Amino acid sequence: MKKVRKAIIPAAGYGTRSLPITKVIPKELFPIGGKPAIHYIVEEAAASGIEEVLMIVSRNKNLIVDYFDQSLELEAFLEKENKLHLMEEVKIPKIHIQYIRQPYANGLGGAVNLGKQFTNNEPVAVILPDDIFINNQQPGLKQLINTYETYQQSVVALKKMEEDQLKNYGVIKGKEIKEGLYEMTDIVEKPLYSAPSNLAVIGRYILEPAIFSFLEKQIAGTGMEIQLTDAIKNMLEVSKCYGVEIKGDRYDIGSEKDYIKIVNNFYNSSKLKT
Repeated sequence: MKKVRKAIIPAAGYGTRSLPITKVIPKELFPIGGKPAIHYIVEEAAASGIEEVLMIVSRNKNLIVDYFDQSLELEAFLEKENKLHLMEEVKIPKIHIQYIRQPYANGLGGAVNLGKQFTNNEPVAVILPDDIFINNQQPGLKQLINTYETYQQSVVALKKMEEDQLKNYGVIKGKEIKEGLYEMTDIVEKPLYSAPSNLAVIGRYILEPAIFSFLEKQIAGTGMEIQLTDAIKNMLEVSKCYGVEIKGDRYDIGSEKDYIKIVNNFYNSSKLKT
């Protein structure tokens, strides 16, 4: 049985929804409960059994690389000042992280395609850092991995959305084979008019290595970008793909409303502990 050991985290985007602050601070580093958002993404990967991560970054995202680097000077200072209790606060998740630069923004599909050599013909998780899932029982990514281990086919995360929101997402058409699990028959990127369902794809994927053969020949689609959705749609012609409704709360930190909500939730929960 094939296992999912590797994950790609595309973090090279411009963060246009959060301008102007993203001119200097990547949205992946927006603070939530004292940690940057991407820290929770890497924690989710580690908690789901991922062993290696490839982060796709751009020239203006060096702060992300710096954050996950070991700070020997800071650790020496904390030791000298007898503040060893703070050492736990600066620890990063125990997972191997590599980086590659995306030279220009040509879409999510273009970013994921940079990870072909990294995956080495293994199934790979794709974790979008905009989406943070809070579930005290099981990480969102792990829920997808469980389905992959059963069916050994590509899996995407789903959430039911209001009709006016569907134009912002990839939307699937599929047959429900049991509660919350769908066998996909079609997928459409950002449908402007008649969406095939109310099931939107949200921020987590498990993809078979065959996806790269489709990404390599994929032409630009919506927004004149290489869309991962379009490659999945083409892959459906030759292999199966499943969709899973993820259990737990989902926050889109590119949305100011969602970002404020998750920050307040962390703040309120920390007050309850004190």
